[in-house]
Amino acid sequence: MTAPTPPDAPKRAVLRHLRPSDLRAAAQLASQATQGVINITEGVHQSVRRRLGFSSGASDEQASGLTGQIYRGIRGVAHIVGHGLDGALAALLPLVDDPATHPEASPAREAVLAALNGVLGDRLQSFGNPLAQTMELRQGGQALPMVPAALKAQLGDKASPHLLLLIHGLSMNDTQWRRSGHDHGEFLAQALGCTPVYLRYNSGLHTSTNGRELALLLDRLVAAWPVPLERITILGHSMGGLVARSAVQVAREAGQRWPGLLRELVFLGTPHHGAPLERAGHGVDLLLASSPHTVPFARLGKIRSAGITDLRHGHVLDADWQGRDRFGSPEDHRVPLPLPEGVACFTVAATLAGQRGLLADRLMGDGLVPLHSALGQQDDPARRLVFARDSQHIVYRTGHLDLLSSPQVAAQLLAWLRPVPSTED
Repeated sequence: MTAPTPPDAPKRAVLRHLRPSDLRAAAQLASQATQGVINITEGVHQSVRRRLGFSSGASDEQASGLTGQIYRGIRGVAHIVGHGLDGALAALLPLVDDPATHPEASPAREAVLAALNGVLGDRLQSFGNPLAQTMELRQGGQALPMVPAALKAQLGDKASPHLLLLIHGLSMNDTQWRRSGHDHGEFLAQALGCTPVYLRYNSGLHTSTNGRELALLLDRLVAAWPVPLERITILGHSMGGLVARSAVQVAREAGQRWPGLLRELVFLGTPHHGAPLERAGHGVDLLLASSPHTVPFARLGKIRSAGITDLRHGHVLDADWQGRDRFGSPEDHRVPLPLPEGVACFTVAATLAGQRGLLADRLMGDGLVPLHSALGQQDDPARRLVFARDSQHIVYRTGHLDLLSSPQVAAQLLAWLRPVPSTED
């Protein structure tokens, strides 16, 4: 006989998606969004006034006189409401699900946070919003401690001399490596006896910012690893491949130990030379900025994160974006960075088409990343990434996310990473 469902079960199921800090963080985000809408509205007002030949007021975007006082009043009310809402939520926090009662956050909450960080992660971090994700190395849904004794206790007999690091893509998290019941990390761990470790990071930050932080984190992990490490393999999906390239370069320049243990670097659908979707977004920015009536709305396009704009050309280094307006010139200003020497580099590219052709290679790709970008191909020889012929693999009728669950991709990964049997004379 099935036990009756508690009357508060639906409510508890909903609350499982929330943490005590989520409500206040969401209220803070909403308050900031309200202020942004007010700024856009005032900007449109000023554009119309200039178009009609009236004085622009205090500045091109801020009104003066009575109109300016009205806008300042609206901002003041929004500020007061925001603080009042924050105080009210503080009293409601005890009613929200307690992490001590349900320590494992729901997959739905984790997915929403990952998506939010992908789009607004840099802003969340700059505002000190609790929804901004911090970088962690994880396994089994738990963060790994960087203290040797604690790490050994958590890993137990799972620690092996071969570390496999998996790095997710934009707006995703470590748990989303599992797709359609398959996880490349678990599959390779069983086949190769390696230890899979999954990175979780704020994909809305600059790729090079995440690369620098990952380099330091890996250095600490290697120092705390319970058994002597002999081999490190990195598997990066989409943006994760750019973060991996950045981390290797930063670590080598800093003289860190772990790049000397890196044997393989594998890319799944990585936009080495950018993705057309972000280039289209930049085109919309330019279009909105071309008319005085739509200039204020260009701010909406500029809300997207630094991580997203890095995908326009595939930024990897600080020098690729520092000192430039990331919403400005559409030109490719990247500093050429070849694949790391001494590391076996492999790439898997996907296409939704059934066979290769101009449309499949240049336009279609896997729905997000063109084939030539995933294969490292570029018209400029200095920026071209040279993969050996047998280190490239193309899968057909496969989308960007399907790379995570494709049996063909799994088989190819195993073929590349399985140790070559030694022959004795």
